[in-house]
Amino acid sequence: MKSLSETWFADGYIDFELKKYTLLAYLQEVNKYFNENKLYPQLAEVIFHYNNIVAFRENKKYLQEQFPKKFTGMQLQKLQLLYEQMIEDDELMTELEDIIHYAADKMKSTISSGTEIYEFIEDKITINPVGIIPLEQNEGYFFLSEPATKDTRVYYYRLSIFEKYDEKYRSMRTEFINNWYRSMANTYESIKTELIRNRSMLPNPAVYAIETGLSYPVEETLLPIAKRSLVRYLTGNNP
Repeated sequence: MKSLSETWFADGYIDFELKKYTLLAYLQEVNKYFNENKLYPQLAEVIFHYNNIVAFRENKKYLQEQFPKKFTGMQLQKLQLLYEQMIEDDELMTELEDIIHYAADKMKSTISSGTEIYEFIEDKITINPVGIIPLEQNEGYFFLSEPATKDTRVYYYRLSIFEKYDEKYRSMRTEFINNWYRSMANTYESIKTELIRNRSMLPNPAVYAIETGLSYPVEETLLPIAKRSLVRYLTGNNP
């Protein structure tokens, strides 16, 4: 799927009809994935583009400063590129603002379609600890499974904190380990025991079982939602 550039609305020739069809073609592809219940990375991309154009629309000074600039020369002694602003007339700015206003409305509608699917799946997810949970929960394993199939995908996870614009965010890195088939003899607890025996890097890991009764694409939908749900779960347990 072809993505939009960060400044798609201002790249090249700025014409409302041209940008309109560029946007509609992109959103048509996104909605095709949503219709197949595949949310990522499309949902995150549309949200990014929506937030980007809203920021431009709400702050005209920022818009002027961040608008793509045209290369005009080089000052060799200072090794600086000299640019001149492409924006010089109100007519061009009006066309650009019309594009942004139209795009924001269309993107918001597409985001709503994606978030409806997201929230429906999120509501059907349960998270439960497996065995005794240690005090350190920022690193461990989680099991992702659909009870009807008994298949269990096992992931290693590590929760990190990073700062951006004076705010703290949590991100989760994951690594797929293996796929287990659950049975009376191969329970969550026995899978945890096997992980501890074979992976000495975590002698006393935090382990969580994430279950859903839904059958959706794993990589594009279930896994991203499960990860975000687990991040919130762990954040709630560790304020």
